[in-house]
Amino acid sequence: MNKSILFVASVMITGLFSCQEKVEEKENSRPNIVFIMSDDHAYQAISAYSDKLIETPNIDRIAELGMLFTNASVTNSICAPSRATILTGKHSHINGKVDNHFPFDTTNVTFPQLFQDAGYQTAMFGKLHFGNNPKGFDQFKILPGQGKYYNPDFITKDEGNIQVEGYVTDIITDMTLNWLENERKKEDPFLLFYLHKAPHREWLPAGRHVAEFTQRTFPEPPTLFDDYSGRGRAAHEAEMNLLKDMHWGGDSKIPPAVMDELGIEPTSGWDKAAFEGEVGRMNPEQRAVWDESYNKMIEEFKKAYPNMTEEDKMKWRYQRYMQDYLGTIKAVDENVGRVLDYLEANDLMENTIIVYTSDQGFYLGEHGWFDKRFIYDESFKTPLLVAWPGKVKAGSKTDEMVQNLDFAQTFLAAAGIDAPSDMQGESLLPLLTGEGEWTRDAVYYHYYEYPSVHMVKRHYAIVTKEYKLVHYYFDADEWELIDRINDPMELKNVYDDPAYAEVQAELHKKLDGLREKYGDNSEISQKYLNEYLDYLQENNSYAGGKNKELLDKIFEGRELSNQ
Repeated sequence: MNKSILFVASVMITGLFSCQEKVEEKENSRPNIVFIMSDDHAYQAISAYSDKLIETPNIDRIAELGMLFTNASVTNSICAPSRATILTGKHSHINGKVDNHFPFDTTNVTFPQLFQDAGYQTAMFGKLHFGNNPKGFDQFKILPGQGKYYNPDFITKDEGNIQVEGYVTDIITDMTLNWLENERKKEDPFLLFYLHKAPHREWLPAGRHVAEFTQRTFPEPPTLFDDYSGRGRAAHEAEMNLLKDMHWGGDSKIPPAVMDELGIEPTSGWDKAAFEGEVGRMNPEQRAVWDESYNKMIEEFKKAYPNMTEEDKMKWRYQRYMQDYLGTIKAVDENVGRVLDYLEANDLMENTIIVYTSDQGFYLGEHGWFDKRFIYDESFKTPLLVAWPGKVKAGSKTDEMVQNLDFAQTFLAAAGIDAPSDMQGESLLPLLTGEGEWTRDAVYYHYYEYPSVHMVKRHYAIVTKEYKLVHYYFDADEWELIDRINDPMELKNVYDDPAYAEVQAELHKKLDGLREKYGDNSEISQKYLNEYLDYLQENNSYAGGKNKELLDKIFEGRELSNQ
């Protein structure tokens, strides 16, 4: 054979091997993603943000390895809509999941589907909250709806519906670690959703933590007895007060028989049933551990209650709330540590993006409230900690305005997967890696679930680092302007203050621009909102019988009620 032909063939073969090696190197270089999300985990209850309430050393490890976001927020502070926004990279009015009840439009493309199509292994364990067949996942084991803390049920891809004995936070972690160790293909990159139920209501700590937390006392927030004098109807009419609206049975863990003995009226028809539905799931061994600590609390309460003032009751309910809420977070932190330890022990840290977040924030007694929904910081802001060793500077922080809207495009960009053109977020990679430019200076928010439980009025808003401009609508027409710098506890509406006239005008202009940019009031948003109104009218019983008069009034003028 001619020597020149042999040389050319040799070069070609070498080139082919070289190309193959580069392809394999590119495949192997694609980062793994571990997306950890809890439900209703307030940033105030993570010690990387504040150590006044609890220490969370394992969650803090993620911030120590990477970046802490101090101005991360959600687009709609309610569980299922937040999750739909994360999965689709679209605002609620575009993906259609506007509240916890209105069905998710399954024609939406979710970013895990794109990862699956690109050759990633995908798995989800824990709480999805809506739908029984998550799109884009090779493996899943999810809680039905809200799920239960003790001996929970799961919907699984391969085993059907199952019940697993134990504590939900531990079980979700066991499933996650089992997949990582025994089901994952070691040669392929993976996208893993590790989703906790805790610390969602009704807040049942693990047995190993009840003795400690039922004896702890926590500092009260300065706005615990807020009278809302500086704000409008929305704050006054919300039903999230610790004393007036929190359940004595399900939330404060006063057994129904003791409520009857003391003459305590249930807060709602679900009050006593919530206690039985959660504590009643325990097996005898679990219940014995629970009773050993909680019976002491109940006996002390029975002696004190007849002489309690309204202020005393408010203070007592705050402590009971914090004991159980923070007790559930203790188990979350321990189990996050188990997953981080596994990643470290198996050399998976270096090329893995690790995210810790919540589906939204939560009130821990601020303004006298529990729950979320409002644009005020405690519910609007969400914890966000991101580690990517070698890519993200350890121990870094940013106060840029980012949202859960951005997660999908961030993960797609990191994996080198093209994002669909109709996604509405922005990749966080410029902030995480320092490469590229970040230009956003304001975010858009829109809350819809009204009339409903907690009765937080519908509102939309623009938020910058300095201000919030909020419009309450539907059965109201009120504006709020909040100075985030000079009024960090958000106690005063300065909308009509002449000193803020220029700020108000500029924010109105920017708000109009964001509503146009994101298509709020567009044809597709109006389609979903009209369908939502139909849904409310057909299913208005979930808003409570006491709201029937309000519902009837709203539906009479529904053509005026969308915006």
